Amino acid sequence: MLVVMKPHASEGEIAAVVERIASLGLTAHPIPGAQRVAIGITGNKGGLEAELFETMPGVQEALRVSQPFKLVSREVKADDTVLDVGGVPLGGNALAIMAGPCSVESREQLLEAAHAVRAAGARFLRGGAYKPRTSPYEFQGLAEEGLKLLALAREETGLKVVTEVMDVETLPMVSEYADVLQIGARNMQNFSLLKQLGELRKPVLLKRGPSATVKEWLMAAEYVVSRGNYQVALCERGIRTFETMTRNTLDLNAVPVLKALTHLPVVVDPSHGIGLRAHVAAMARAGVAAGADGLIVEVHPHPEKALSDGQQSLTPREFEELMRQVRVIAGAVGRAIA
Repeated sequence: MLVVMKPHASEGEIAAVVERIASLGLTAHPIPGAQRVAIGITGNKGGLEAELFETMPGVQEALRVSQPFKLVSREVKADDTVLDVGGVPLGGNALAIMAGPCSVESREQLLEAAHAVRAAGARFLRGGAYKPRTSPYEFQGLAEEGLKLLALAREETGLKVVTEVMDVETLPMVSEYADVLQIGARNMQNFSLLKQLGELRKPVLLKRGPSATVKEWLMAAEYVVSRGNYQVALCERGIRTFETMTRNTLDLNAVPVLKALTHLPVVVDPSHGIGLRAHVAAMARAGVAAGADGLIVEVHPHPEKALSDGQQSLTPREFEELMRQVRVIAGAVGRAIA
């Protein structure tokens, strides 16, 4: 159920509704909107009577929420959520551009990439310190040393750090260094990890699993939000289909569908989505045209020497050209680069 407060409801009236919800053994989730506060209710096994709340001072109406992903649904919050990542927005009218290498390999490699993507207009630096790889014999990342290098790059460039967290065990360490915690596709339904992320108050970028439906993806986001962390963005990175000519099939259908179903920001990953450097820019343009709130792009100073995903990583010059193109597309759909 959703309790919608009147536009000028007082803090005391909101607190009284939260207290009544708690007295029923349920959990209240106050969600501020542009004009009024709505309070989502979770924990009930059956339906609640609207009369329990509609007679209370400051309450405008009580509504049943039809979607199973209650708190991330637009039924609960009509306004777009905008994450505040240390003063840099993720969501809203301005597109958030995240760029950098798949893996942190060395101080020189990371700093060269960071300065290049910052100069081209990115506001977030992506880079993996812990790398979940298909083969146990491939490069697994530099672990904490990689995190320290990301922090150094942030200090030099002002870019916010987006990096992947693989498991509950390394979550505390990664949280110390990251500005945005990325949950990779393989971990989209790692429910113990999602619950722990819900206990934090740090932005989360939740990638879609390779075989996940949109509903399953939104339910994974609900795990995080239901624990009190409302700072979640979704990342479409391609799904597994019968097609073998590309790494994945970038499901751009999901972008407008998500924008209709949820208030959470939606980011597109064209690098993993197609897996071919020559076509990453085309998929990035298409993602912005489809309504994405941001892009996450792999950029490496020397892709031919990359220890992971070199075949889909852009050079700094190619990324600069992509940004020029994206600005044009963004302007055509009434958006801008953050």
